[in-house]
Amino acid sequence: MAISPLDSTVFAGVFGDPEIGPLFSDAAEIRGMIDFERALARAEAACGVIPTEAGVALDVAMDGLDIPPGELTDATTAAAVPVPGLVAALRKRIDPEAAQWLHWGATTQDIMDGGLLLRLRESTAIMEARLDRLIEVLLAAAEREATTAMAGRTRSQVATPISFGLRIAQWAQPLIDLREMLDEVRPRLFRVQFGGASGANTAVAPHGPAIIAALATELDMQAAAPWHTSRVGLLAAMDWHAQLVGALGKMAGDLMMMGRSEIREARAGKGGGSSTMPQKSNPVTAEALGTLARYAAGLLAPAHFTAGHLEERDGVAWPLEWLVLPQIVVATGAGLRHALDLAESIEADADQMRRGLDLGGGAAMAEAASFALAAHMPRADAQALMKRVAVEAARTGESLGDILRRESDVAIDWDEALDPVRAAEPSRDIIAMIVARWRGRGRSSTG
Repeated sequence: MAISPLDSTVFAGVFGDPEIGPLFSDAAEIRGMIDFERALARAEAACGVIPTEAGVALDVAMDGLDIPPGELTDATTAAAVPVPGLVAALRKRIDPEAAQWLHWGATTQDIMDGGLLLRLRESTAIMEARLDRLIEVLLAAAEREATTAMAGRTRSQVATPISFGLRIAQWAQPLIDLREMLDEVRPRLFRVQFGGASGANTAVAPHGPAIIAALATELDMQAAAPWHTSRVGLLAAMDWHAQLVGALGKMAGDLMMMGRSEIREARAGKGGGSSTMPQKSNPVTAEALGTLARYAAGLLAPAHFTAGHLEERDGVAWPLEWLVLPQIVVATGAGLRHALDLAESIEADADQMRRGLDLGGGAAMAEAASFALAAHMPRADAQALMKRVAVEAARTGESLGDILRRESDVAIDWDEALDPVRAAEPSRDIIAMIVARWRGRGRSSTG
């Protein structure tokens, strides 16, 4: 097995992500750092910190330039960071007169953090598109199944009737929250990082603020004071990713429960076979999604150990980010990929759902019966009566209605009062609220 199944060739379809994974390869990291060096050269030339012709020459020379990752191994081993080796490799490939202006006033962390943000911006755009698509698919399914009655379950037990559409809409609800949160994470994350050796821009003083502003224009990011030791933006991003794949894990878990052999209320995804049991169709997509959700959650603890950067640069907390951040991001991307596969293939079995409503003599309607009785007797008496009726129904297999007709003398139309389809109708209102929130996003309160 590979060191990480997230970038394993064998496990690529289960835990990998063909779009997001490559953004965290050695080649992509080098490309991101070079792109940041190019932007820095243009920005410093625009500010008059380096000669204009040098800025142009550096930008042109690094355009499309590839540095083989293996060329940086020895220098990275010596420095524990790849930038000194990268700068040396670039200078070998650039005209010496222009090369002396390369990396002017910058530090390793400026280049690495800046390159990382460029890659995170790409991955975030992919996540956003997938998340928007997933919410749309789920809400369409929720509306389609808005009147498909099923037994709601709390703490694994039959509770009251809901619609399958409500369960699906509740899968979408936290995703809508997280989509809104993404708009809050972006301004914390995509801020220019340029501080020089100790975060004070001493080598380019007094031009540091001007260079930061020019970099913000070049990179289409926010200008900000150097944030070498303030990792709030990156932590917010890691938290957001882990929360997202965690929310997707709820959908995966529900679908695994609904697809159990003895329940079979819904199907989604392509089933996987067993090596020895021909009857099985394992919920492999939902299982993979559940695994990714737990994995990303487990990475949050080491992620938060990266918050305490010592002094002006930390050689322990900072590298820890390199170990956990790519894993969280790729796990989330793979989770979204699986969630889309599941959402686009959901199939309900209304007959099996009806059987679930009939369990325990129609136990899902016990609450409705209790409230119907409470219109004719004290609420405590109604609840006590229904407790006895529910126990007898579970023991004998009789329906709640048959027992109530025998045990109570109140004038209630039990066929109507115990109709689970009617009882599930309020689900449509909740679905409509969730859908309206998504469809109405961005509109003012006055419309």
